[in-house]
Amino acid sequence: MDFNRQYNVCSRDRQKVLTVSLIKQIFAVNVLFYQQRVMAAYREAIPPWKTTIIVSTSLQNHDTCRMLSTQQHRIRFSDSVESGAFIFPLSGTAFLLVDPQDLPQRFEDSGLIERIKTFVQVHRNSFLLLFAPFNGKRELEILSVIQSRFFGSNLRILPVRNNTEIVKGLLTIAKATSKPHVDSIRDRMSLARAHVLESSPVWEMLRDFL
Repeated sequence: MDFNRQYNVCSRDRQKVLTVSLIKQIFAVNVLFYQQRVMAAYREAIPPWKTTIIVSTSLQNHDTCRMLSTQQHRIRFSDSVESGAFIFPLSGTAFLLVDPQDLPQRFEDSGLIERIKTFVQVHRNSFLLLFAPFNGKRELEILSVIQSRFFGSNLRILPVRNNTEIVKGLLTIAKATSKPHVDSIRDRMSLARAHVLESSPVWEMLRDFL
């Protein structure tokens, strides 16, 4: 008899845990859906974003600069920044473009680690754009070495396959981290969460279970 009672209690507890887990998942989906709706409305309501970009003169003839100029961003070429660098002064972000094909066969002789180290020391919010159209053995080895060497640092690595992905990565990150957009995004995320907490029946069910 005690065993049956214990079994029933355990079954109810497991059912409650599963129900709460399911409700949490539904709640998370609702939050994400509403956030996407808010962000979509936000994107439609604002004019196209334009900014100033300081670009290394080594990239003066690179297709990405032409693509950025076509979107009416202001490009300023400079000899004083690291070769292969894109710097967004208004967002405080900096990107270093690295193409493994431009490196010597012996990676140790490339000096890339020293370049990245200097770049990270100068720019607190730094990103490495690793241009790798194909996931070959050499590209993966270079990625692995960089990840191991700068693990725990403020460097974020973004593999890109073509110029379109380079431009998209640059502008998405720079825009999201520049004022007033970063404040607007934060406010809208808070608004979305507050709306779900106030009006979602899922949240009411979740509160009853907790």
